Amino acid sequence: MFSIMIPASSKQIWRGSSSSNALKSAVIALSNRSVSSEDVKNFFTPKVSPRSDSQASLLTKEQVNHLYKIQFHQVKPEALPAYKQLCSEFIPKMSQIEGLPMECVGSWSCWYGDQDQVVHLWRYTDGYASFKQASLRLAKEDWYQDMWNERSKMLHSRTNQLLYEFSFWNEITAREGPNIYELRTYHLKPGTMLEWANNWARGIKNRQKNEAVAGFFSEIGDLNVVHHLWAYKDLENRKITRQSAWEKPGWDDTVYYTGMCIIYIFFIIVI
Repeated sequence: MFSIMIPASSKQIWRGSSSSNALKSAVIALSNRSVSSEDVKNFFTPKVSPRSDSQASLLTKEQVNHLYKIQFHQVKPEALPAYKQLCSEFIPKMSQIEGLPMECVGSWSCWYGDQDQVVHLWRYTDGYASFKQASLRLAKEDWYQDMWNERSKMLHSRTNQLLYEFSFWNEITAREGPNIYELRTYHLKPGTMLEWANNWARGIKNRQKNEAVAGFFSEIGDLNVVHHLWAYKDLENRKITRQSAWEKPGWDDTVYYTGMCIIYIFFIIVI
């Protein structure tokens, strides 16, 4: 048990102010009140309203049930040409499998960032049901298993994540090229994803028509991770476009308030 006491200097300020008698009485009463350990706990522990919906259901598009998989392949430098040749053969072949509920949205090689890295982005058209169906179907294809074994010899390491797309970002579609792409990855503080989304939902409006390609958050794999994909004609166009964003009202607020959610960030330029 301990008591909160108001210093004498503070009481002098209250005497000289124009505050109401009711407010003075409340402060004086507080100064003489004993505070329990439960009071202290309630003061320092924020009250969190319970949620009845999952984070994914709150942030994803209602009209579609897409699930995405992003793959990061760290290729052996000497095997990179052979790896690209292998991808140029098996990715089109997968698209020819009738009824396969997955498609390759994009495959890129890292230009600036982790060298010899290749990024693949896949879309499953009906969520986890499509993910399961595609996995079972490909497991029956001998050529796919042969490709998988051959590809594994070319890699140092590989990681992947399953992602959902934010409801307020564009639907990812093919773009006329040539383009460079910037993949920005944010690791957020636990519990800040909704705050992040609320601020980006306002801030992205001024950038949707041009450079914004897609925005995702992780569902399986590293959690509390956000990926933003942007398209530019070249590095000079990237510089000009990013600078012009600061001239649009509200963009500074988006950067400020979302910045407080971030643990760390990195990005790569891919082509």
